[in-house]
Amino acid sequence: MSSNSNSTMQANDNAYHRDLELNRIETSHLINDVVHHFSWKNLTVTVKDRKTKKPIRILDDAHGIVHAGEMLAIMGPSGSGKTTMLNAIAHRKAAAGATTTGDIMANGQKMDLKTIRHLSSYVEQEDALIGSLTVRETMKFAAGLALSSHVSHAERTQRTDDLIASFGLQEQAHTIVGTPIKKGLSGGQKKRLGVASRLVTDPKIVFLDEPTSGLDSTLSYEVINFIRAIAKKNKLIVIASIHQPSTATFKLFDKLALMSKGKMCYFGPLQDASHHFSSIDLPMPSEINPAEFYLDLINTDLAKEGDMVFQRTQRIIDEWRGSRLALQLVNEVEDNIFSPKDAGHVPDLSKMKVQKPSQWAIPSVLLQRSWIKAYRDIVAYEIRIIMYLGLAILMGTVFLRLKTSQEYIQPFINAIFFGSAFMSFMAVAYVPAFLEDQSTFVKERANGLVGPSAFLISNFIIGLPFLFFIAILFSVVEYYLSNFRHDAQAFFRFTMWLFLDLLAAESLVVLVSVIFPIFVVALAIAAFANGLWMCVGGFLVPMNILNPFWKYVFHYIDYQAYVFQGMMVNEFKERTYTCARMDEGYQCSYPSALNSEGKIEGTAVLKAFNISLNQEGEWVGILIAIIIVYRLLSYLVLRLRNE
Repeated sequence: MSSNSNSTMQANDNAYHRDLELNRIETSHLINDVVHHFSWKNLTVTVKDRKTKKPIRILDDAHGIVHAGEMLAIMGPSGSGKTTMLNAIAHRKAAAGATTTGDIMANGQKMDLKTIRHLSSYVEQEDALIGSLTVRETMKFAAGLALSSHVSHAERTQRTDDLIASFGLQEQAHTIVGTPIKKGLSGGQKKRLGVASRLVTDPKIVFLDEPTSGLDSTLSYEVINFIRAIAKKNKLIVIASIHQPSTATFKLFDKLALMSKGKMCYFGPLQDASHHFSSIDLPMPSEINPAEFYLDLINTDLAKEGDMVFQRTQRIIDEWRGSRLALQLVNEVEDNIFSPKDAGHVPDLSKMKVQKPSQWAIPSVLLQRSWIKAYRDIVAYEIRIIMYLGLAILMGTVFLRLKTSQEYIQPFINAIFFGSAFMSFMAVAYVPAFLEDQSTFVKERANGLVGPSAFLISNFIIGLPFLFFIAILFSVVEYYLSNFRHDAQAFFRFTMWLFLDLLAAESLVVLVSVIFPIFVVALAIAAFANGLWMCVGGFLVPMNILNPFWKYVFHYIDYQAYVFQGMMVNEFKERTYTCARMDEGYQCSYPSALNSEGKIEGTAVLKAFNISLNQEGEWVGILIAIIIVYRLLSYLVLRLRNE
């Protein structure tokens, strides 16, 4: 081993002894000693082969047990099934279209999804942190989503402060996590915060999916060591999938689950692994990283069926199945299955009372969090405000100070249509911000913290003031520049139509993003939908000649159509325009009762577009109904989707 490697290991060892001082931090109130052990038996995950349609086992008859205070590392080469097993034992969807069988138990009692969610937290490989929040705010809101009202404010504060200190984040307490525009925490600090924000929810079991991904060996050691200190102090069960850890990081774990091709190659104490492999004539050389040695033995990524590596891996799997350690593992799992005689000294989890936040607490927490994100994250609304202001200036200066003579009638109509249509179209800029919020929701929902209704209600409410501000801002600029009707009521009605337009457009973006949670796809579909509404709204093709298919299938559910009609009535209902004066009289472009006087009634313009009068209240009701339908459909999609 090189001198650099030796110095790195020495530095890590020194850091380990130094960081164990974390144990002196008093955090014993965080976790109640409820789960003595967590186990699984005969765990099998099956999927259908895409070509043959026959079932394939991607996890085959796995057994395991982890006791309170222990850390288990699930290791294996790519495609070995480690993430599949982690998801399966966490009662999550193991893989697309997968069927999971077997028993998952805590204290020897079978666990369903609801109970597992109450007992555990799952930390994703890609964290669910919101970049515009500070460390303290992240912890505060995590506590608010999980802790019941019975936990006092002082206790919540103490709990978050203890965890911030335990993970070495005191100096970064008021630092934001970090956004693409503003730098915040380092990679290692983000990983630590991600775990800390899950521990504040008071779990007994913590599942970690690749907690060291993207980190160098020093930062990986740092993150796992902080987790180890907390786990030992509070008797946590920690189960982590991990890929190629350094020697120092690897030795922080108590147990190892080694997998290849969905089958177990070893499960047991870390220190016993080398003895097991020596017993099957695969001794581990000195001066080598044990994790790399084990992975190299079973890595079949480049192997072909029948070659030496493939045969060796199959032999390791077969040897493990017939080994004494494997038999002891099965017996240990069986011996720890809960029975009535255990009721005296092992908590009966079926009788566990779970205190959750009140019905209104979660939407309130989400609203507070969304408000901070909205005014700090310029991607969410600030850039959009600048965009809409730019559009207002563009529209106002293109359609500048229009007059009340007949040649300006069409420009007035164009200004109304393109102003409202472009406002609606530009709502697609909300796609990335919503997808980020939805990604956070998916992870929090998987941990049983947030439901679809709370998420969508808070998302809707928090957008109202921003959208209203945008509508006011646009109206103030364009209404004056374009010289729309000089009347206060007309101005506020113009603003109202724009506000409803934006609200409907954003609701459509939410629905599309919920159905297609992929940025490019959601952006394309939302843009296409807005283009469709522009085509069938009644401006580009008047209603009296619009193709019946587009008219009856799409026009009447087109929110832009009602906005256009409302704005047209607002501008033309009580306005007159002068005709062109000719030698023999007047030439008027719209037939009107006032043509003989050289004038055109605005109602004549509305008649030409087949727009009725005195139906504004009905149109407002239809717009509100469309907004509600979009939001309800979004809720149903989230409700039915099994993340």
